[in-house]
Amino acid sequence: MAYVDGFVVAVPTANKEKYIEHAKESAHVFKDHGALRVIESWGDDVPEGEVTSFPRAVKCAADETVVFSMVIWPSKDIRNAGWNAIMEDPRMQPGQMPMPFDGKRLIYGGFEKILDE
Repeated sequence: MAYVDGFVVAVPTANKEKYIEHAKESAHVFKDHGALRVIESWGDDVPEGEVTSFPRAVKCAADETVVFSMVIWPSKDIRNAGWNAIMEDPRMQPGQMPMPFDGKRLIYGGFEKILDE
């Protein structure tokens, strides 16, 4: 059964092009290590909720945009092996691919796919 990693992060709006380049480079690494698909989505209609919301979750500032991303894997086992390989990949080492956002505010998790229509 396919497995999905989901990510939400606040990216400085001025860094949109830098983020797109970072995402393209990262997608190559993920796919080289078993990912089937990488989806990156730039926030367009992301309201701030009164209690919870994407902007609140990542402490999005007025000059930032929420980005929602997914990585689709064939299975959790392949995902786990892939992540181990990604962490060792020279392209992902500190200084090789600087993040154009504050990684401390990135939220993520792994999800078992239960419906795909």
